[in-house]
Amino acid sequence: MSEAQKGIILFDLDDTILDFRTAERSAIKTTFEEMGIDSSDDTLRRYSEINMSCWHKLEKGEMTRGEVLISRFEMLFAEMGVEQSACDAQHRYEQLLGGGHYFVPGAPELLEELDEKYDLYIISNGVAATQAKRIESAGIAKYFKDIFISELIGFNKPSREFFEVCFSRIPGFARPRALIVGDSLSADIKGGSNAQVATCWLNMYGEEPGEIRPDHTIRSLSELPALVEKIFA
Repeated sequence: MSEAQKGIILFDLDDTILDFRTAERSAIKTTFEEMGIDSSDDTLRRYSEINMSCWHKLEKGEMTRGEVLISRFEMLFAEMGVEQSACDAQHRYEQLLGGGHYFVPGAPELLEELDEKYDLYIISNGVAATQAKRIESAGIAKYFKDIFISELIGFNKPSREFFEVCFSRIPGFARPRALIVGDSLSADIKGGSNAQVATCWLNMYGEEPGEIRPDHTIRSLSELPALVEKIFA
């Protein structure tokens, strides 16, 4: 396969390459412990629910990134009757989250295998400074031709504008040679559909797709090499 014919794979980062669920839980638990706030499983679970709800509002244009980062703590603390600074919690959490990384099972091996055969890119809605630290910690920047973070792009997934900016920065980009891989139906799969690019949903937990239908579905990253070989044959 020549350089001009190489397939282009755009990977989401969180819970596709890096295990965000584990990293989030560890960082939040430590943040709350340091602030003297209850860090039980119920509290961590409720934070995760609120956080996810806020990010979905960002995807719909109902909240700004800054509002998401602070409101998630404000909402949780209000529910708990805790008088603590949401800004302090966000600051400490962000420090902890950027201080290390966890891989989704099979991610290092996958990147090593795909690196020579395809042009790989990252597309993420995460906080730019935090994502940069996590990518550096994981040592994976070498596998990617470019890294697109919505905070720096100026648009968020799943908006078509986000993807159009990304595509404009990929040399020789052509939709038939591209595949978007991610775990989020609302951000990655819907975004790929908006941008008229094929999608592959990483559905590690056996969830139902609902109204958003991916072009392809895998349960683990180990299934991806055989799939992309067929797609780009």
